[in-house]
This record gives sequence, structure tokens and C-alpha cells, in this order.
Amino acid sequence: MTTTKISEKAVKTAVEDLRVLAYNLWWSWHPSARLIFRDLSPYVWETSNHNPVEVLNWVSEHELRVRLQNPAFHGQVRKACDDFKAYMSEKRTWTAKSGGALKKETIAYFSAEFGLHESLRIYSGGLGILAGDHAKSASDLGLPLSGVTLFYRQGYFQQQISGDGWQQERYPSYDPARMPISPVTDSKGKRVVCTVEIGDDAVKVQSWAIRVGRIMLFLLDTDLPENDPRYRELTAHVYGGDNWTRIAQEIILGIGGVRMLRAIGLKPATFHMNEGHSAFLTLELLREQLAAGSTAEKAAEFVRSHCVFTTHTPVPAGHDRFDTGLMNGTFRAFLKSSGLTSDQLMRFGREHPDSEEPFTMTVLALRFCRSANGVSELHGRISRQMWSSLFPGVPVAKVPIGHVTNGIHTAGWTLPTAGLFWTTRLGPHWQDRLRDSKFWHDALSPHNVPDEELWALRMALRRELIEFARRRLSEQNLRYGNNDPAALDHLLSPDALTIGFARRFATYKRAPLFFRDFEWAFRTLNNKETPLQLVFAGKAHPRDDAGKRFIQEIVNISRRGDLFGKVVFIEDYDINVARYLVAGADVWLNTPRRPMEASGTSGMKIAIHGGLHLSTMDGWWREAYDGHNGWKIGEDTTASSDQMQDDIDGASLRAVLEQEIIPLFYDRGKDGIPHRWLKKIRHAMSTLIPVYNTERMVVEYAQKYYGAGKSGK
Repeated sequence: MTTTKISEKAVKTAVEDLRVLAYNLWWSWHPSARLIFRDLSPYVWETSNHNPVEVLNWVSEHELRVRLQNPAFHGQVRKACDDFKAYMSEKRTWTAKSGGALKKETIAYFSAEFGLHESLRIYSGGLGILAGDHAKSASDLGLPLSGVTLFYRQGYFQQQISGDGWQQERYPSYDPARMPISPVTDSKGKRVVCTVEIGDDAVKVQSWAIRVGRIMLFLLDTDLPENDPRYRELTAHVYGGDNWTRIAQEIILGIGGVRMLRAIGLKPATFHMNEGHSAFLTLELLREQLAAGSTAEKAAEFVRSHCVFTTHTPVPAGHDRFDTGLMNGTFRAFLKSSGLTSDQLMRFGREHPDSEEPFTMTVLALRFCRSANGVSELHGRISRQMWSSLFPGVPVAKVPIGHVTNGIHTAGWTLPTAGLFWTTRLGPHWQDRLRDSKFWHDALSPHNVPDEELWALRMALRRELIEFARRRLSEQNLRYGNNDPAALDHLLSPDALTIGFARRFATYKRAPLFFRDFEWAFRTLNNKETPLQLVFAGKAHPRDDAGKRFIQEIVNISRRGDLFGKVVFIEDYDINVARYLVAGADVWLNTPRRPMEASGTSGMKIAIHGGLHLSTMDGWWREAYDGHNGWKIGEDTTASSDQMQDDIDGASLRAVLEQEIIPLFYDRGKDGIPHRWLKKIRHAMSTLIPVYNTERMVVEYAQKYYGAGKSGK
């Protein structure tokens, strides 16, 4: 037997290609690439929260070269790098074939957060996750999109649960040199820096770049030595600090984002504001036009023709508002340079311009966009009602706010076990058929995917979740002084019906709804014939004590001796925790108080893993639910009070679990397989996967909103 020797040139090329690959988040949705970095150092891979740059920092050049002389490992690296190069050079993308004028334009996508991967903590929740998935699908589709956000050196907080169940926050600092990001430099290698005025102060802003497949994401950073300390710390935390911090961050994002794009040399045809945080970008575009000699009317029309806006918040209190004093103080220098008056500025952001109302970011965005949308059909309807006063004389139904229902980046959320399963059963190109309903209907037939194999997948994914939970709970217990790992050996059962609940612990999401009738919950969880178990995760905003009390309630229930092992709370919720939960849960529980969930996306991520959704009729689920692809809680109506709504939904949740879900899961054939349950899974997958993905969503944005000069509803 002869072994082919790997040449020095081939090793050198592989090293170079591997370093390039580490700095492009393409690896985050391609398991074969992730496995390379994991295999190089399993320990560093885990301790760095799966950061390939950190792995390469710890593996010496000598070790890397030696290991690449192993033909098997070299072949693995070569295959991943060749796949990456083929992806990056692909000419037959959706945009190339169907994008029309978009092929030659740039779309600037502004968002206060991007949830791209667990190693990049520049996100807090659903808004960021949606933005990250939007970016990945834009890359897959070949859409010329550039993202803009802030570089949060301390990110969103790391969560620890105290001995009494209370959430505590930690803010570790992240070193850019140890992250998959690069400084933005000019042709001479010098850092690109722009200046933004806050009050009378000139704040310097630099930028970092993240490569996400074919697109770039720019992270604005004020941590420069020439800035005053309070400005250096301005971009430290996601949504941190007081109202001054919030408005200053949004000035950096909106105004600084436009100036940075100009400094880099980009001239976007469309500016997409993902929520109102970035709406100050419209003021910078307005200032540019006025400075060029345009009239006020023509300048405003120019801005509108270049901006689109997506609102995500159906609750009035969720929209950023700033009083006149704060606006005047922070925009003092900007007003001088733009020639605008304080009164003109305030009128831009007031629902009723002649009033004394505070300045509202959503109002600013709506006044200066060519088109606007909510993120589900119901949310679009609610938004038209909320902002109808901005369009006097227009019937509410005709208010120009449409909707594009959210989706998920399916490949990025598919656990490797499930990805390998579907590649084996459906072929290597199943991810290229995401929007093909007929493909999914035919591919999921019992003939192609037998019940035995589908059930085996579900058992494997549930086992992965349980073992992940045991590892995480073991780490948590060590902090409490409980160092007996055997105590967790029987935590959760790999055979029990497993319900997952993970999201931001805002009170309207009602995490404790399952326990509203505690005696019923206790009986149900302790039924030995039909065992049920719940896995919770999630963070409350640091200033949301009501949300923290919900966490405390769940944690304390999980610590009861008579429920131990049947209810668990996994701390420090992030993308990695979410990935295990959406893959391993048999049922995904979603309990927002209607109509406060604009869309939601967590329940979309379970379909590719064979999970089923149980939700109130809010957000995306009221569009997706067809009576057979999951279950609903309550009706498509809103009660007259929160108390009544919670009572109605709590009773409905108990009834559907007791009468439908639990009996169906434990209805087994002679072979021990729940065939009727699996039939429901097939139907759920075939109806949900082709629709609720960001490939469909981004195509819809491109067709309805990104065409230059077009308006849409």
C-alpha cells in the first residue's frame, strides 16, 4: 500500500486557504468547514465558543503544516476550501438570473445588531438573528448587500444565575485580534476613519469588516485613543446605558454609517433601515443633498427615493423616543453644518409636527422612506393602525405599510446530524431547493424517508439536546459548589416528550404560562405513563426586573426535588444553545400575548429537525398554521384584558397538551414508533420549510422593495 506524499507547495497553499476561510463566516453554515477547526483543537474550539480564528491562534504554524501532511486531513481541508472558492466565484446566482438592475447596485442594510454566530456577541435577540440570517441569504442569492452595525467590544451580557435564581450579568471584553473580523483600511493600508459630531464634540469612528460569504458587514467602533473616554466606551454594549447612550449610539450607527460607507467608497442605491435605530441615516443623506445645493423639497424627495424601512415593534413603548432637550444637545453641531433648525429637526420625528411630542425614530424612518413594511401580515395590519396619523386622509387599510413575513437561514440553523441525514436521503443539493414546495412534498414521502429512519433522527437529536443540557447544567452546578456529576446522570429522559422554550424573557412572551395551573403542571410532569419534560433558556434585559422574576420562577421550579430532571433552565442563552434546543425539542412552545409578537422565528427552526410547533395565533404562526402542521393556543382574537387573555390561553395550552399532543406522541405501533406523529412531522416540514426561510424573504424584499425608485406595499 502506497501513500501519496503531500508536497510542500500543497501544504503552504492549504495553510493560506485555511486562514482565508477562518475569516469568512461561510464556515458558519457549512459543517464540513466547522469540523476542520474543531478537529484541529477540540478544547479551544469549545472554550472559544467555536471561533476558528482563536483555534488558528493556538495551533502553531509547525503543527498546522505537519497535520496537513496527513492525506486524509489535507483532503478534508482541500475539499472545504475548494467548495468555498466555488461558492465565492459562482456566477449563476439568483441575482444574476433574476435580479435585474440590482446586479449593478449596492444595498446598505443597517441594523443595531447582527446575530451571525455564537463567537460574535454583537446581538441580543430576534432582531439581530433576523439580520444575520438576512445577510447569509443575501450572500447565497448573490445580492450586492453591505451590512452596517456597531462593534460591541463587550457584546450583549453573559448570563449567570445566582443561588436564588436571579439573573446576573457579566461583560467580558473581546479582542478584535482573536475574532473573525479585520480592520477596514484604505489602499495604503491605513485605517479608514470618519468623524461624527455629538453635541459640540467630534467623535472619531473606525470600522471592522466581517466577511459573510459574498457580502461584507461593517462594524463601527469609537474605541480610539483620540476620543474622550465616554465616547470610547460608547459602542461597548448592545443596547447599554441611559437615553444619552442610546441616542449617541444611534447617531454613530445612522450618521456614522453613511459617512463610513462614503469613506470606503460605496454609493448604495438603497438604504434599508432594519428597525428605527438607524433612522438618523436619513438626516445625513438630507444634509448631503442640502450641502450640494439642493432645495429642501428635492433633498427630502432624494432621501425618500433611496430608503426603505422595516419596523419590528407592535408595541408603542418599544419605539425609541427622545425629548427636545436631548435632541438639541446631541445635534447642536449637526444643525449648524446642515442648516436645519431645531424646530425642523423635531418636526421630522413628531407624529403631530405642531405638537410638543418627543422625537420618535420610527416616525423619522416613515417620513423619509419610499416604502415600509412589518414582518408578518398581522404586524403589518397593526403597524398601519399605529401610524395612520402620519397619513391624514388615507384609510387605515390603505396606509402604505406592507409586510414581508420573516424567515430563517435554514442551512445556518440545521444541526450537523440533521444536515447529514437530509443530504443522505435527499441528495447533496437539497439546500438549493428550499423554496420548492413540490420537492419537499415528494422528498418526504415514507417511501423516500421511512418512518423508522425519521424516528431514529428524532431520537438522535433529542439525545444530543439532553447530553448538551447535562454538560451545561454540570458547569452551572459547579459554581454552586455541587461537584457531583453523577447527580445529573438522569437529568431529562431521552425517551420523554420534550418541549423547548427559549427566547428573550420579555413578560409578554409569558414563559411561565405552562405553570399557570401549577397542580395540573405538576401532575402532567410526573405522569410515569406519558412523561413530559421542559427545557428553558433565555435572557431578560438587564433593566427588566419583571422578566428576571419570570426567569427566577422557572429556575426555582426546576430546583424543586419533586420536579428535578423534568424542568431545566440552561443559562447564557445564545445561538449555540438555541441550535441544540430547536433541534432536540419534539415540540416548540411559543406563548406571546397576541398581538405583541411581530413575527418570531424560533419556531421556524424546528421544522428541518422534525419538531412541531405549538403557539398562540400571533406573528408568523397565524399565517403558517393550517390545522395539521402543528397546534394553536387560543384563537385568532384578542381578549379585553391581559388577565383574561392569560386565563384563556393557559386553559387552551393545557387542553391541547392533554387531549392532543401527549396522546399522539405516545400512540405507538407494535414497532414502538409513533406513526401518526411522524405523519404530522412530514406535513409540517413540507408546508413550512419552503415558505419560512430567508431565501424566500430576501427575494421578496428584492422584488417588492429594493428596486430603485419603486414603492410597495
